[in-house]
Amino acid sequence: VHIGEPGRLGINDLSRPDFGDAVSIKPGEVPVFWACGVTPQAAVMASGVPFAITHSPGYMFITDVPDSTYHV
Repeated sequence: VHIGEPGRLGINDLSRPDFGDAVSIKPGEVPVFWACGVTPQAAVMASGVPFAITHSPGYMFITDVPDSTYHV
């Protein structure tokens, strides 16, 4: 978890993210950043492997089983 200045993580412009939607920081707000699946996804993409199974941004688990199957 990183709290504060985005530039210390190499994020120079919150209005132009590499992945996901742009955000704005309002006066008095403090940005908070945490690791997610995009980091290993970028590593897999850069590795050049011919095939990999990963998640879709915003959807951490992909399956062919519909939600209605689960009884929670």
